[in-house]
Amino acid sequence: MAMTTSDHYFSEKQVSPSTPTTYAVNVRKLQLTLAGDRGVFNHGELDWGTRVLLENAPLPSGGELLDLGCGGGAIAAALATLRPDAHVWAVDVNERARDVARRTMTLNSLTNVTVAAPDEVPAELVFDAIWSNPPIRIGKSELHDLLDRWLARLSSNGCADLVVHKNLGSDSLATWLSGRGYEVVRHASKQGYRILHVTPPPHF
Repeated sequence: MAMTTSDHYFSEKQVSPSTPTTYAVNVRKLQLTLAGDRGVFNHGELDWGTRVLLENAPLPSGGELLDLGCGGGAIAAALATLRPDAHVWAVDVNERARDVARRTMTLNSLTNVTVAAPDEVPAELVFDAIWSNPPIRIGKSELHDLLDRWLARLSSNGCADLVVHKNLGSDSLATWLSGRGYEVVRHASKQGYRILHVTPPPHF
């Protein structure tokens, strides 16, 4: 059955029936069990973009980390496993995705992850690193608003790694970020996906 408009993974509420799944993935020498469900990004398998990010982005040293647009929580689970001394925030507007992400953390016995809606993140909190497979399909204006909101919360020494397919505008996004004053380096490019390593401007 085709998804209705309300069933886009970047919508707050899902109307399709819940069909929970679990699946195993091997990524960055990790064996993780991920939860999934209809209307949630990465339902039933790990997408290539997320895999490219997980396997190639420079690993943060620790601190407060953010999985922005967490979907079922694959990125957050990997970060929390690789950096058990860090605290990871898994943030998504999709209510069902947050439920699935919590299930993913339980399946992997992870206690250093907080799953939250965007407005539930403390306003004063800053992040030492952000990893994201951002929701490109929400539209350019909405995507820019999303990145403006969260990249502004990087610490002065923080960085973000964003994975975007070249056919979905990775180069134009890099240009836009540079125009906002961020330093942008293409860290890796595989399977058509590019990792944009983003650091704040000097006056940040």
